[in-house]
Amino acid sequence: MSMQVEKLEKGMAKLTIEVSAERFNEAMKAAYKKSVGKINVPGFRKGKAPMAIIEKMYGSDVFYEDAANIIIPDAYEEEVSASDVEPVARPGIDVVQIEKGKSFIFTATVAIKPEVELGKYTGIEVEKADSEVSDDEIMQELKSEQEKNASMETVEDRAAQLDDTVTIDFEGFVDGEAFEGGKGTDYPLVLGSHSFIDTFEDQLVGRNTGEETEVNVTFPEDYQAKELAGKPAVFKVTVKKIEKKVLPEIDDELAQDVSEFDTLDEYKADIKAKLLEKKEKENKAKKEDAVIEQIIEGAKMEIADDMVTAQTENMLREFAQNIQMQGISIEQYMQFTGNTAQGMMEQMRPQALKRIQSRLVLEAVAAAEKLEASDGEVDEKIEQIAKAYGMEADKLKETIGEKEMEQIKEDIKVEKAVEFVTDSAVEK
Repeated sequence: MSMQVEKLEKGMAKLTIEVSAERFNEAMKAAYKKSVGKINVPGFRKGKAPMAIIEKMYGSDVFYEDAANIIIPDAYEEEVSASDVEPVARPGIDVVQIEKGKSFIFTATVAIKPEVELGKYTGIEVEKADSEVSDDEIMQELKSEQEKNASMETVEDRAAQLDDTVTIDFEGFVDGEAFEGGKGTDYPLVLGSHSFIDTFEDQLVGRNTGEETEVNVTFPEDYQAKELAGKPAVFKVTVKKIEKKVLPEIDDELAQDVSEFDTLDEYKADIKAKLLEKKEKENKAKKEDAVIEQIIEGAKMEIADDMVTAQTENMLREFAQNIQMQGISIEQYMQFTGNTAQGMMEQMRPQALKRIQSRLVLEAVAAAEKLEASDGEVDEKIEQIAKAYGMEADKLKETIGEKEMEQIKEDIKVEKAVEFVTDSAVEK
């Protein structure tokens, strides 16, 4: 068996693989055994007709397709594994020669991992990010906790205002007729939340507890209930209760209620430390992205469309798995959002290309700087993976094959490359 490699344009290659006549003959015999039970030959019980008789009756090519399907996957995998070619997508297969007694020849046109010509990758200039935490940012966090710990107080001495919560009974009518889904009892509504259509909430401002009123609105033209879209409606509403939000004071007592600290000053110091840590992580990620972006711009590489498509398909599968863990199937998600698999892939395609470019330049940096993964680093990575899946590291290590182990080492080298180029960057 042999393989010839022809580099094509745009990151593609044409692999011509020749399989010996003897091996093709074995595949023909396997195809015969697979199909003989389905072929009727006069004078023979089903499944008992000799191969030569079937070929004479139906033609010598009767087993060609099955034989090709048997031989191609193994032959392709064997030849690619023994070569320096790195396919990054599914191949397109064409049979060149298929004839009994002759060698079997087929071509595989496939996207291959492109060569990367790096430009500048050390001393990249990036803008210095601000990691200071302002008093306003600390106060914003305190106000958020203040909102979370707010209480509701019933209002008796005034009419409803914006930001109040009113408890209402309501029933809607279109052309004088009540419509399905237009009735509610003891419904809590925050005025100004815009959770109801049109000016519904605005018309309840100024109403008092126990007051009955009519609210006139018009359903939007794109309303989900088509029979109501664009139509005027009247809601008969009774205001049963008005409540206002009461915010706690931002003081030592609030600090004690929401944290392990006794004083507001201690709590503010903790907030500042956490905000600083969060900012530093965000700034580190932004710096990495900015550096890698410039390295990509300075590099030369030819990426096949098939490679981007394969990456996009992987990303869609990852997304489907993630939402499945939340109890939503990808079919349900597409139904809810009105999207399609093709539409989602088009949206993901630019991100898929960026992932590929980033990985390729970082692998090239790792190779140029001769970065390696030590045994200790590999063990540490396996421990991290095991922890994420709730497994014991030793048991996980026993299940990891040679390819998976190489992938782990490559991931570590890429992580080192990220650290290398980021550390060498110049902040200005």
